Amino acid sequence: MRALFVLVLVVGMGLAGFAVYMVNNHLTAQKQANAALMAQQQLNIPTVEVYAVNREIAYGEPLTMEDVVKIHYAKDFLPEGSFASEEELFPEGTDVVRIVTRKMEPNEPVLAAKVTAPGEVNGISGILAPGLRAFTINVDQSTGVSGFLQPGNRVDVYWTGSVDSLGRNASREITKLIKTGVELIAVNQSADASSAENLSIRTVTVQVSPGDVADLATLQSTGTLSLSLVGQGDTIEVTDVIETDMNKILGIEAPVEVAQEAPVEAPRVCTIRQRSGTEIKEIPIPCSN
Repeated sequence: MRALFVLVLVVGMGLAGFAVYMVNNHLTAQKQANAALMAQQQLNIPTVEVYAVNREIAYGEPLTMEDVVKIHYAKDFLPEGSFASEEELFPEGTDVVRIVTRKMEPNEPVLAAKVTAPGEVNGISGILAPGLRAFTINVDQSTGVSGFLQPGNRVDVYWTGSVDSLGRNASREITKLIKTGVELIAVNQSADASSAENLSIRTVTVQVSPGDVADLATLQSTGTLSLSLVGQGDTIEVTDVIETDMNKILGIEAPVEVAQEAPVEAPRVCTIRQRSGTEIKEIPIPCSN
């Protein structure tokens, strides 16, 4: 009886081990098949060769042929402004280099938005869009969003100052939204976004139209310009006129001026004096003119 029990136990353990072995083989084969399928799918994704940097390149460094290497990039996800050939990257020859305008990491594709044109001097003039002008705004920790601004950010510009109250011999201080979605091209005289981190911001440079330059210059000399950071994906256009003062914020209504009635002019009376003995009398007569 004991021998039969031992035999059954051994047979059961053998069958269990065989089952585990078969399941393990099946799972291994399934994993290999999935890996082969994924590899085949990856091979079927169309790619193109583009130039990428082979090292970390900081703002302001020249980009040469020694700094780039060709990589395979998925064709359907190719960024705009990439370079597929040496002639595209250096159309005037490898001796005429480009200057990096945004920090790039190793194996990052070279994009036209992150480098200057061949032979172009790096600086604000190379960043300005056609028809726009650079204007510098003085800021501090309170008016400059506490130092969180970087080149490439968009801001709304507010003006705070005193204006004359129409019809009254007094002035009032207001804050008004002047410009929306203005792009910053430099912070503290630097167009490098990485150098603006954790710095005390004293000035920012924006690109605006020549007319806006005149407006901002006038407003900056007569009051305070403050900046409000716009979200990176915010595309909502502000069309409302935004203006406020202390009375509006606190709900104080200005006293209504009551117009004073003009005094009624008394009717004109014309008289002549006539003596009668010792008595002098005034006798009314018609007025002429």
